[in-house]
Amino acid sequence: MVVQSLHCVNTLNTCENSITATSFDTEVTTDHRHLMVSGVSMNDNERLDYQTVGGNNSESPPLERRTSARIQKLKSQKALRVRSAQELMNNVEERVIRKKTRVYQRRKVNLPNVGSQVVENKGSEVNTAVIGPIETKDSANVEVGAMVNMGLTVVAESGIVGEKSAYARVTETLRTFNKHYLHFVQEEEKRCRRVEVDRKTTKGSKFKKGDAPEDDTKRGSKRPDLKAITKMMETNAILYPNKRYGSIPGIDVGHQFFSRAEMVAVGFHSHWLNGIDFIGQSAGKGEYSGYTLPLAVAIVLSGQYEDDLDNCEDVVYTGQGGNNLLGNKRQIRDQVMERGNLALKNCMEQCVPVRVVRGHQSASSYVGKVYTYDGLYKVVKYWAEKGVSGFTVYKFRLKRLEGQPLLTTNQVQYSRGRIPHSISEMHGLVCEDITGGQEDIPIPATNSVDDPPIAPTGFTYCKFIQVARSVKLPRNATGCDCKDTCRDPKSCACVRLNGSDFPYVHRDGGRLIEPKAVVFECGPNCGCGPGCINRTSQRGLKYRLEVFRTPKKGWAVRSWDHIPSGAPVCEYTGILMKTDEIDTVSENNFIFDIDCLQTMKGLDGRERRLRDVSIPTYLDNGDDHKSDNVPEFCIDAGSTGNIARFINHSCQPNLFVQCVLSSHHDIKLARVVLFAADNIPPLKELTYDYGYALDSVMGPDGKIRQMPCYCGAADCRKRLF
Repeated sequence: MVVQSLHCVNTLNTCENSITATSFDTEVTTDHRHLMVSGVSMNDNERLDYQTVGGNNSESPPLERRTSARIQKLKSQKALRVRSAQELMNNVEERVIRKKTRVYQRRKVNLPNVGSQVVENKGSEVNTAVIGPIETKDSANVEVGAMVNMGLTVVAESGIVGEKSAYARVTETLRTFNKHYLHFVQEEEKRCRRVEVDRKTTKGSKFKKGDAPEDDTKRGSKRPDLKAITKMMETNAILYPNKRYGSIPGIDVGHQFFSRAEMVAVGFHSHWLNGIDFIGQSAGKGEYSGYTLPLAVAIVLSGQYEDDLDNCEDVVYTGQGGNNLLGNKRQIRDQVMERGNLALKNCMEQCVPVRVVRGHQSASSYVGKVYTYDGLYKVVKYWAEKGVSGFTVYKFRLKRLEGQPLLTTNQVQYSRGRIPHSISEMHGLVCEDITGGQEDIPIPATNSVDDPPIAPTGFTYCKFIQVARSVKLPRNATGCDCKDTCRDPKSCACVRLNGSDFPYVHRDGGRLIEPKAVVFECGPNCGCGPGCINRTSQRGLKYRLEVFRTPKKGWAVRSWDHIPSGAPVCEYTGILMKTDEIDTVSENNFIFDIDCLQTMKGLDGRERRLRDVSIPTYLDNGDDHKSDNVPEFCIDAGSTGNIARFINHSCQPNLFVQCVLSSHHDIKLARVVLFAADNIPPLKELTYDYGYALDSVMGPDGKIRQMPCYCGAADCRKRLF
């Protein structure tokens, strides 16, 4: 860990640097937004002391960079090009004015806006890897397999933000999909509860013929993932709505999708069920003159297991059609050379490559599989033969193109390393449990960097917040009168503070549907028990975490388990104290300012995002200026803290900061909780955005301090502060 302390600003949407690039249009696209999906039917109670709120909401409108608020989201590249130099200079000056001069002050990041940028980006020009030279707007030829980065951002040091990179746009799109998905999961959970209540109510009742209530369990379109796709199509939120062959910007070999629906949301494969995605004959002429349609763009290989040793780069793919669609792969009729089969044949004859995705069985995905992009393949041969059931099937042999990352089926699944089965299997183990037994799940530490290896030292692990003597905690909130668990959002006093519904869904042990300004949870005076869904962030660690040493960033944290988006990872603990009592002489890189109040008031360039949560009346009290410029309280994890103190910064993080109120409702005192912003695969480093404004950190001598950023993200700002 390098430096810690943040300022609730939008983590998911911050992109602070990059260079302006030229955008190219691919010549092989076709609109598939007409596809329909919705019509398919398929079937520890932790201590609650010292809880507070910190702002992390991401609703709409999208959260923009606070440090250059006058240039928030450029609608298009054209707008960026015509922006005058004088206007840019004004924004740079504004950033300098805004920077704080308090010694060692850190700015925390406010919750990200989950993917609301997609619609704005819908019409912008995009770059893609293309196979074979094509004419671009600049009359330049793009070589085979060349990837043109579509990220368009201005100089990092100025802090001026333009268009996000392709990787950032893919991430935002998947976050938008996950937000819709969890919303429809909540709707499905409500429906199931209604069905259960109706069954209990009507049990034993007799109905005349035709008068029996309709069985809601037999209605179609209950799959939340399919509903989420339909929602994104209706709102034009599909990232790449036009089909294209070749590589897709922002999706590298080895990228993992946790459902077929995610591929549809990005535009990587346009159908959630069919194995072959192709450009149809209805695409018309124009850019397709000279091509024989249909053309295949992507295929999905299913049935592979995550530990299969499939090390060959040749694939024999069975064509589509003739299947009974019951999931047992049984053929009931002959396949015909049409649609996807014909598209693959045309790809072979015209040397057009096909994206290949491999599906593996995985408990991490809600559909039971994870899908990994394996690269571009060329169709080299096809033939017809009699299948096992006696019907004609078409076979296609595909060979992987050279010059791509060497990832085989087995290596794709474990490209980030092998997940240990036990602590004894770990290499470079320097500490079996940094918590000293305080957590239910031990947290080991490994160091394969230093020689001799050292363990994390200089701090005392604490599971709960410690309160400084100068801080007086408010009285516990009254709470709700629910029994056992909170079920009805209309009758639960705590849930009503969140607006109209529960902030969490039950799936995967509790997941936050989307970032909010504040989450009001049940507390010690509530009638519900520890299993209540509205206590999700209070249940402690539930994932196997590891602290590990990095070459440039110090200590870092990763998980051995898959973490689904919206799941709570850990709380930021330390000593709860007043900010004016911080020692400004000795350097402390673990100060976390609790600035929820400033964020909710929209101060110092922060975006005011209150939404429908209940806000205490003193927020609008114009006489309360004490904490207008500097948060009144902070969490010091320098000498005392938990696993959160080791989590590093990233300019494109996979966690976000969410403030939670439970035992009391004083916004200035915050429980700061880190939630998963994405579906995080095992062994990937956990990060969040510290949210520093450039040149905002001053040393004891009054001079500006600078620290380089080593996060390695596509949109890295190059400097942490």
